[in-house]
Amino acid sequence: MTHPDEPENASSQNSSAEQLLGTVGVRKRSVDAAESRSANRLWWDADADDYHAEHGDFLGDDDFVWCPEGLREEHAGLLGDVRGKRVLEVGCGAASCARWLAGQGAQAVGLDISAGMLRHGVDAAKRSGTHVPLVQASADLLPFATDSFDLACSAFGGVPFVADVGAVFREVARVLRPGGKWVFAVTHPMRWIFPDDPGPTGLTATNSYFDRTPYLEIDGDGRATYVEHHRTLGDFVRALSGAGMRLTDLIEPEWPEGHTQIWGQWSPLRGRLFPGTAIFVCALD
Repeated sequence: MTHPDEPENASSQNSSAEQLLGTVGVRKRSVDAAESRSANRLWWDADADDYHAEHGDFLGDDDFVWCPEGLREEHAGLLGDVRGKRVLEVGCGAASCARWLAGQGAQAVGLDISAGMLRHGVDAAKRSGTHVPLVQASADLLPFATDSFDLACSAFGGVPFVADVGAVFREVARVLRPGGKWVFAVTHPMRWIFPDDPGPTGLTATNSYFDRTPYLEIDGDGRATYVEHHRTLGDFVRALSGAGMRLTDLIEPEWPEGHTQIWGQWSPLRGRLFPGTAIFVCALD
């Protein structure tokens, strides 16, 4: 959960990571898979401490929160009965979702590209007493055998940070067993239209929904220090179909009454007017 399209003159909420990485500005240009992996591994390592200082209480050590709107798997039941199932959490961060799944009887595994985020997962496991295997790898290069999981999920994990989303979906399809389910949450694609601002400025469309050019933050030499990729709703559906998956539901959580917490560009002001999250529920045919 991050900043899809921050204006160049916007004040940063991630100044520690940006200073550490030498970030000096933003750009929009093409980025290949290797540059995406490198930039985001460095970014999330640098930002891990600040991220968990700001959001750790909201996410919990062993809770499954799908999105800033606060939708929990405990109430949504998008994965169904997980008891005895092998479940992969893709882009797990500190793996709070994987630990919640383990508490429900699943055999859960957490995967993330960032060693810094996984370090917080180790600390959270000690606090909660629930331990799950943690694997460092990229979402488009899953280091697991074919047909090794029953379910896969991602709550704002690796999907937006990989250059080829089709490669992610094909890898997930490969490691899922026949009849498996893949559920993932991302920033709602329509949010790409608006400035990354939780206030009134974030209500005016300034960008093209159809511009797929990646958003980058760069250092003084022009190297990417952060990369995020935009896809339209149609892009996601076509990539899922190309991977042999079928979309069975699309959840657009409404902003809950009484929920006042601001998370980056997510806020009650914007949440009352248009969706901030899209959750894709998919089946492997």
